[in-house]
Amino acid sequence: MSKKDFYSVLGVHRNASEEDIKKAYRKLAMKYHPDKNPGNKNAEERFKEVSEAYEVLHDPQKKQMYDQFGHAGAHASGPNPFDGFGGFGGAQAGPESFQDIFGDFFSEMFTGGAGGPGARSRGPRPGPVKGADLRYSLSISLEEGALGCEKIITFIRKKGHKEETAKLSITVPAGVKAGQRLKLRGEGDSIGVGSRPGDLYVIINFQPHPLFRRRDDDLLLELPITFIDAVIGTEVEVPTLTGKAHLKIPSGTQPSQVFRLKSKGFPRVGSYGSGDMLVKIIIDVPKGLNSQQIELIRQLKEHSLASPLVDDYKIKMDQLIRARK
Repeated sequence: MSKKDFYSVLGVHRNASEEDIKKAYRKLAMKYHPDKNPGNKNAEERFKEVSEAYEVLHDPQKKQMYDQFGHAGAHASGPNPFDGFGGFGGAQAGPESFQDIFGDFFSEMFTGGAGGPGARSRGPRPGPVKGADLRYSLSISLEEGALGCEKIITFIRKKGHKEETAKLSITVPAGVKAGQRLKLRGEGDSIGVGSRPGDLYVIINFQPHPLFRRRDDDLLLELPITFIDAVIGTEVEVPTLTGKAHLKIPSGTQPSQVFRLKSKGFPRVGSYGSGDMLVKIIIDVPKGLNSQQIELIRQLKEHSLASPLVDDYKIKMDQLIRARK
């Protein structure tokens, strides 16, 4: 299959919106579809290229992997974490179906719409008109994202020519990432009799946390300690997403030094294990010392304590100065 840049294949910029990507694909797919170009091998290959490019770029997870790792990342295998999440009335959450866009495409192509060649006896019969898809932004805490949770959402959708208030139960899987989508099939707008309802996409966002930040599957924490504890060492209690843990700070700990707590991060969706918790040390230098405290520190300085970073800096500075002479 094609190794060309997927964005170039569809003729879109790398920051193109989801709707722009879909429009570009529909235009090219209708142009190069084999049924509109019988016996044309070049058109058939172009159709395969644009289909492959759209299959990757319309899927947020595949698109992210492609942007980071190219073609190898785009076709990385693994179970889909979003298949089969349900709500009230048997609603199923999953990734956007690659066939969704083809429903409208074939409808136009074989009924003469959008410049199509007109109906053909060998073509598929047009399917029912689909209602509009809806989006809902769901904000959850980091703890809820780590453990998974159930959320009740309320939103407005159309049924025929009327609006109704809908309520659904959403299952958020453990380890979900910001920006990922849960698809609830058939929970969007419905045009009326003879049509099929659109889908509801629930977009996951995370609320700001007072202590933690997330990086992929790892959890980040900045831990302030006193300069005395950094010098002589200590043991501290730190929070985790599910409780707390003990961390031993050895003597001589340096500013910005990072300690790793294994498997204290987020579950890896579609895989085994969890990320880690990374604790970055911030040394809190005291301010406003009184004269007695300052005198004690001066006495400590007279003992010429080992300072390997300072010594290394002085050596490099001396070498630099001598090299300039």
